[in-house]
Amino acid sequence: MKKPIYVFSDGELKRKDNTIFFETSEGKKYVPIENTSEIYIFGEVTINKRLLEFLTENEIILHFFNYYGYYVGTYYPREHLNSGYIILKQAECYLDNVKRINLAKKFVYGGVENIKKVLSYYKNREKEVEEYLVKIENLSQSIEKMGSIEELMAIEGNIREQYYYSFDKILNNEHFVFEARTKRPPKNRLNALISFGNSLLYTIALSEIYHTRLDPRIGFLHSTNFRRFSLNLDIAEIFKPIIVDRVIFSLINKDIL
Repeated sequence: MKKPIYVFSDGELKRKDNTIFFETSEGKKYVPIENTSEIYIFGEVTINKRLLEFLTENEIILHFFNYYGYYVGTYYPREHLNSGYIILKQAECYLDNVKRINLAKKFVYGGVENIKKVLSYYKNREKEVEEYLVKIENLSQSIEKMGSIEELMAIEGNIREQYYYSFDKILNNEHFVFEARTKRPPKNRLNALISFGNSLLYTIALSEIYHTRLDPRIGFLHSTNFRRFSLNLDIAEIFKPIIVDRVIFSLINKDIL
């Protein structure tokens, strides 16, 4: 089974015959190309055209993060599953307001259901989150009534706000206090963890889309505009609570962080 590779050291990523290796001042470490799904680069890494050509041939994506762990961008190799028909159908659903809003609601519903599952899990472990669960349940009743993407994003934002208020109840940790959701940059430790986890999830979703005939540039909940990718943001909304947030809660509650 193919696995992602994470590079945190500084060095040079090179091609060697039919494989690649990472070279640092301490030596070389070979990366088995046949077992690699994508590569995440966090260190100062030098690459060249020969390597990129080889990664393209082997359908391997590169994700780049800067010194502070912020997502910088992705080397997205030439699509190997191109389908003009699928792209036309995707665009058709985006341009048809009824189809687009129905699809966008599915992403929101998926995220809300997983938020409720997370809160129910911690409620059963005697965390005081029931009031947030009730508020989110009430707010979610309005999703189907929303007639525009803007209205849908607003109700989704209200649901997320109530969900984020529950974090301090779940964690009860003076070193990781939520306060308010802040980004670019996040203003405290907990927000930094959320942003970092979300960035990783966005890239995972992007990598999975690469192995389909879908175009990641055409999203439905997140508007298709001059940003390079948006469909991965839609898909990630479903999984943030059960992947990113649950990992954060476990790391803090178990004193790993």
